[in-house]
Amino acid sequence: MSLRVLFISRATLWKDRGGDTVQVSNTAKQLQALGLEVDIRLCNEVIDYSSYHLIHFFNIIRPADILLHISRSGLPYVISPIFVDYSEYEKKARGGKLGMLAKIFPSDWLEYAKVVARALLNGEKIISRSYLWMGQRRSVRKIIRNAALLLPNSHSEYRRLEARYGLAHAYAVVPNAIDSSLFIPDPSIPREHDLVICAGRIEGRKNQLNLIKALSNTKYRLVIIGSPGPNQQAYDAACRAAAGANVSFVSNIPQDELLRWYQRAKVHVLPSWFETTGLSTLEAAVMGCNIVITDKGDTREYFMNYAWYCDPMSSETIFAAVDQAATAPFNEGLKTRISTAFTWEQTARATLDAYRQVPGIQSKL
Repeated sequence: MSLRVLFISRATLWKDRGGDTVQVSNTAKQLQALGLEVDIRLCNEVIDYSSYHLIHFFNIIRPADILLHISRSGLPYVISPIFVDYSEYEKKARGGKLGMLAKIFPSDWLEYAKVVARALLNGEKIISRSYLWMGQRRSVRKIIRNAALLLPNSHSEYRRLEARYGLAHAYAVVPNAIDSSLFIPDPSIPREHDLVICAGRIEGRKNQLNLIKALSNTKYRLVIIGSPGPNQQAYDAACRAAAGANVSFVSNIPQDELLRWYQRAKVHVLPSWFETTGLSTLEAAVMGCNIVITDKGDTREYFMNYAWYCDPMSSETIFAAVDQAATAPFNEGLKTRISTAFTWEQTARATLDAYRQVPGIQSKL
């Protein structure tokens, strides 16, 4: 009998696609290639747990999606935390009422308020009723304490999680990655040395507005690739209003078109307020782009000294990093590092090794 694993993720995983969508689907695909049976289900579905041996949750910052399944299933579980921390963005750059509240209240309180607000205003059901009286912080701590293992994308992510919630726990690093069958450079496509691209959903947290302010009316051609995230139409409009003649926008495009942009661009920039990894940066780097990325989050563990880092709040540091990256030769060491350490095949093997550490699971393999 092979190991049967149940992946459970947020209700909007397919409708509102993000980095976790890529991580969940590719990890499942590669685990299946290793002989495991893996099903992906959404947290708001009614699930029969009886045929599974292990649950793998994603997104610890959404504990209301998780608690009910833990109590109902009685199964051992692991969790990929994908522990993003947008508190600096909320306090320094977010407008409106949430921005005001972020300056006053702790991050966990604000996350709790968001969950309740989405339920009241958007009809997003709170799956786990216990979340209402436990709150964000206690809920996250309970999930950590009872997990068989944490599977962060980096040691840095684990250290942040431990520091925030004051709980040390067993963990195994499972890296984010690229699809090695897709991201294969074509040497016949010429590199355009004034072309700078930014691939990602247009939203305040990704910080395209400060990037546009940094590069508008400069010698560089900036192309913003992506569509506005949910409720980000006003931010998208602000980006377009700030754009000089050298800035253009390309909506969501098929993978093969994105590959050509990666091939043509000299620099890829992701000046987010926070990144656990920066999947588009991994993709761009393996295709030969010099990369500029935020210094907030866990990016240095992935990109080390191969990247140029910027402060998302400072258009000056963004421009300086782009300017340096645009004039520097590409370091093949980065491509080698990604293609050997950060592929979905490697992710699946690390995940399987982690499953083997869960009591009772080794006998199912």
